[in-house]
Amino acid sequence: MIEAIGLTSIPRKEQPPAVDNVSFEAHTGRVTALLGAPGAGKTTALRLMLELQRGRGITYFRGRPLHGIPHPAHEVGVLLGDVPGHPARSVRGHLRMLCAASGVPARRADEVLEAVGLVSLRDERLGTLSRGMDRRLGLACALLPDPHTLVLDDPARGLAVGERRWLYDMLREHAAQGGTVLCSTADPKEAARFADHVVTLDGGRVVADQRAADFARTRLRPRVVVRSPHAARLSVLLAQRARSTQRSVEVVREGGNRLCVYGSTCAEVGETAFRNGIVVHQLADEVGDMGPGAGAGAETSMAREPQPSSAAIDAQTGPDPEPGAAAALDSGPEPGFASPAPDSGPEPGFASPAPDSGPEPEFASPAPDSGPEPEFAPPAPGSSPEPEPPTPAPNPSPEPEPSAPAPAPVPEAAPAASTTLEPPQEAPADDIPQAAPSQQPTTPRPTTVAFPPPVLVRPAPTPLRPVRYEIRRAAGVATGYIVGACVLAVSALTAVLLARIGHTPQPRLLAAWPVELPLPPAALGAGLLGALAFGDEFRHPALAVDRGTVPRRLGLLTAKLFVASLTALALAVLTVGCTAEVLYLVYGSELVALPADWPALSAGWLALVTGCAWAGVLAAGVFRSTTAGLAAVVAVPLLVVPAVHKMTEGLSARGPVPFAGRLKGGLPPRWPFGGEQQLEALLRLLAQPVGGAMALSVLALLCAYAFTGLRSRVR
Repeated sequence: MIEAIGLTSIPRKEQPPAVDNVSFEAHTGRVTALLGAPGAGKTTALRLMLELQRGRGITYFRGRPLHGIPHPAHEVGVLLGDVPGHPARSVRGHLRMLCAASGVPARRADEVLEAVGLVSLRDERLGTLSRGMDRRLGLACALLPDPHTLVLDDPARGLAVGERRWLYDMLREHAAQGGTVLCSTADPKEAARFADHVVTLDGGRVVADQRAADFARTRLRPRVVVRSPHAARLSVLLAQRARSTQRSVEVVREGGNRLCVYGSTCAEVGETAFRNGIVVHQLADEVGDMGPGAGAGAETSMAREPQPSSAAIDAQTGPDPEPGAAAALDSGPEPGFASPAPDSGPEPGFASPAPDSGPEPEFASPAPDSGPEPEFAPPAPGSSPEPEPPTPAPNPSPEPEPSAPAPAPVPEAAPAASTTLEPPQEAPADDIPQAAPSQQPTTPRPTTVAFPPPVLVRPAPTPLRPVRYEIRRAAGVATGYIVGACVLAVSALTAVLLARIGHTPQPRLLAAWPVELPLPPAALGAGLLGALAFGDEFRHPALAVDRGTVPRRLGLLTAKLFVASLTALALAVLTVGCTAEVLYLVYGSELVALPADWPALSAGWLALVTGCAWAGVLAAGVFRSTTAGLAAVVAVPLLVVPAVHKMTEGLSARGPVPFAGRLKGGLPPRWPFGGEQQLEALLRLLAQPVGGAMALSVLALLCAYAFTGLRSRVR
């Protein structure tokens, strides 16, 4: 069950908030539709519920807010927009990566692929999927951890009729199995077809909270659409026939030559036009939308007024004495024809045209079968709202002739017992905002006294299996393989050219590192792969859907550094091996002889490549960009190395012994198990300008990453 209480967005400048005090409930075992025109606040309300946008209010998912759930993906499945995946990743690879992030077995990916009908497309790339297949994949991602609640933002937008039917069947099946489904849509007819409960938003506020049957009865009305060059004459003839046959027919002129006829059929309208020689260009049946204000007087939108109980009851009993109810009934663009829904008084079959709500109605036949007096009832609503507000003060005057006239509460009890008013009575009790879920429903609107708590945007949780997630993320696309192949090819070609030119030391020759370049190709490739580790997360946020931030957690950072280190070590070893093999094939064995100090050289080479990979990972995580990560790697030899070189020269100028020699002389003479040799090699590596600069850069980036992570947590 979902309980949204007091959702309010932060207004921009002097504009009103996109969502203002929105409260509703979505019950377990039902499909709840969040209905509203574009700009009504549906997406903003969903983002506030999922803590993707800052604002005020609170949302409980089965009694717990989202930030209080240890693993939100196991409780709430989300589908907002397109699937945020790398376009070069396969469908099955994307789901297997999300399986590692959610902590579910990898076989779950094949199960959901079969459930959504994507087994035949499991090897297709995400960038080649059609709109319908992308919607199926998004639903598969939402269903992957087997959540109890599904929250979807207009999932059927742009789909064909068959795809829409399949999608809504899946949602109803999930609700039938005990789940909760909240789905936004802009089509009222669609909401009436697939939903069990409809919450209508208009202008950022809840204007109706109804069961689907009541929603279809109050807002959707069948009508006949007629296009004729003699529309005015045809409307008069239809009204005259309605009077003669004592039927309630409502004719609305919708501009130009278009008429909408309520209460009639295509056969009757066509017969009238044929008998009178009127040319008809279009004659069709359709369902008319009465606007978001239709039937709102009988729903919980009236419960949003300062007197929730009295407003809700008065809205259900007929002509509403409260000004808020009258405003809600007349709020739509052409809501005058929605007034028959609350008029349950002496003319039950009559559809009042409400002439005060707009100039559109051309004519309405006023002659129901209840007597001569209702013939003048249609003009009455234009003037009746003024004398009606004082009439509810006397107790039994408006409606309750059969009940006892003595007690005042009897008129309120009579409508409550009717079947048409049962759902609206349940909805206000469910949708009255509360400051906390533990408060009793009888307390009078605590949200008018205290503001709801703020909604803070929190980063996505770290993957439950971060190392497995990172391995599948890196191996799921061909970018890493392409970068590695390019590095090996460039290194081999560079080594052959350096050997042909000559005057290059053997260690630099094996590493394919010319003196003119700041870094060898292997180090640049390792830095690029490290930068892609976080850069792809920001470009395609599979972990943080629409959050804009990647979780800055220690587990994810450790996994990325570990996988980047393994990749860098493999690239360094393959580079030396590939260049040595090429040099042996081209020039013989004299250029590939093993140097005497190969352990120290190997340690320095592996440390350099690994340090570049770490610098790329940390810089991309801090600056949220792959380009920034690679720029930080290149900046180490170009900017940091000269600065470190000047610092070491200054320290060496103070004494006759160099700085590295003083470091070595300050060590203990003998260490157990020969540890002084390894420490000496490490200090020699750090004493070099590139080694010291890389160490300082990685340390600075690590501190910056930790600072940004702590700052986001404090926020």
